[in-house]
Amino acid sequence: MENNVLTFKTSINCGSCIKAVTPFLESISGIEQWKVDTNNPDKILTVQSAGATEEDVLSAVQKAGFTATAL
Repeated sequence: MENNVLTFKTSINCGSCIKAVTPFLESISGIEQWKVDTNNPDKILTVQSAGATEEDVLSAVQKAGFTATAL
């Protein structure tokens, strides 16, 4: 399966926020790796996907209590 890069503008803005969202993102099969650029004003979440969909990631971020918009 090919790897896709998914990017999102989020409200994840600090280390504690990243810690809070980690178990939700880690529970999705098909995510190879992910990171949040908290230095970017748009708090960009970048996901290396090997099967996870935009909807999977958006749902996980929302369940963690944050907002995300696909870019």
